[in-house]
Amino acid sequence: MTKRKTETVCVQGTYQPKNGEPRVIPIYQSTTYKYESGEHLGKLFDLKADGHMYSRISNPTVAYVEEHIAALEGGVGAILTSSGQAASFLAVFNITSAGQNFVSLSSIYGGTLNLFAVTMKRMGIECRFALPSMTDEEIDALFDENTRLVFGETLSNPGLNVLDIERYAKIAHKHGVPLIVDNTFPTPVLCKPFEFGADIVTHSTTKYMDGHASIVGGVIVDSGNFDWSASGKYPELTTPDESYHGVVYTDDFGKAAYITKARVQLIRDLGCLQQPLVSFMLNESLESLALRIERHSSNAQKLAEFLETHEKVSWVNYPGLPSSDQHELAKKYLPKGCSGVIAFGIKGGREAAMRFMDACRLAAIVVHVADSRTCVLHPASTTHRQLTDKQLEDAGIGPDLVRMSVGVEHIDDILADIEQALAAV
Repeated sequence: MTKRKTETVCVQGTYQPKNGEPRVIPIYQSTTYKYESGEHLGKLFDLKADGHMYSRISNPTVAYVEEHIAALEGGVGAILTSSGQAASFLAVFNITSAGQNFVSLSSIYGGTLNLFAVTMKRMGIECRFALPSMTDEEIDALFDENTRLVFGETLSNPGLNVLDIERYAKIAHKHGVPLIVDNTFPTPVLCKPFEFGADIVTHSTTKYMDGHASIVGGVIVDSGNFDWSASGKYPELTTPDESYHGVVYTDDFGKAAYITKARVQLIRDLGCLQQPLVSFMLNESLESLALRIERHSSNAQKLAEFLETHEKVSWVNYPGLPSSDQHELAKKYLPKGCSGVIAFGIKGGREAAMRFMDACRLAAIVVHVADSRTCVLHPASTTHRQLTDKQLEDAGIGPDLVRMSVGVEHIDDILADIEQALAAV
């Protein structure tokens, strides 16, 4: 069979029921599993046999959806987590320890920035932030012998910087470390970071993958392409793990070494696997993902074009606009659309931006993006209020910035709501 298109994989996934079996993936709402012998169970705990031990670590329903997302991204394996924050944390923590550091773009989502700059710092892991404007040489200067990875977002939230994936992959690989990319906004429908050299992908599945503001979750996907042994920087993957009787992940699991360790060590110990029912709901949403993301992108493009010519709007940031300084990167990495989030400035600054937000009627004020319904937010006074003025500046968030998550309603109704809200400013 020829390789299926992304749209088909969204709908069909990887679940293949046999004769008389359920067409839709079953919900295995069980914490535990029955075995015919203690010997077989022992092999499971030694990682010598395939199967499920306990639903804190793995579950059949969850596994079906993990395989579905791995297929969409083109990876060798995936792990669903209890939130996008958990996915970001585990993706980094899987290959870092106290006394080590990693490099991240400063333009990332404020919650992730706080996780890296504050919480992981308390664990003895330093995040060194690279400004999007830095040259390769300036970024190189952030690395030392203890640097373990580079992290960025395909489309940053809310600044909408497009990550030059090939560039950062080249920099990371030059230093013998992987590139981890948060692909939440584009989803694999619009961009597949592995095709451009990224090694690990994360998502907040709470966003477009769910798309209905009903479930919280995250996922980590492993490309299987990074050579952990050749790098020489990852003894946790290339030397025996005594918690599993000396298993060496790169020897025993090959290309799936990274994702296997993340599951059997970190998910085991931290217990943040996704729940079966939530996974089932996510899978239902994945079936319509390609259709939804196409509508989100086309609506956002039309709204961005409208805002760009409005007298009360001082600037518009949407990579799909030819006037955007991100447009050339968008044509390379996001040729099918730039997703549904727009950032723009209201003339009059913070107070005017707040009045605009309060005047919206169709667009709801919510601390969320990527909903099928249009949403609006003023990040500087809400989601990013914990950041200093300098951190806000580095993240590209000014006091006048409004973040609009454009839904899948009819574009005429969206435009009418924005027009009446701007009239109230």
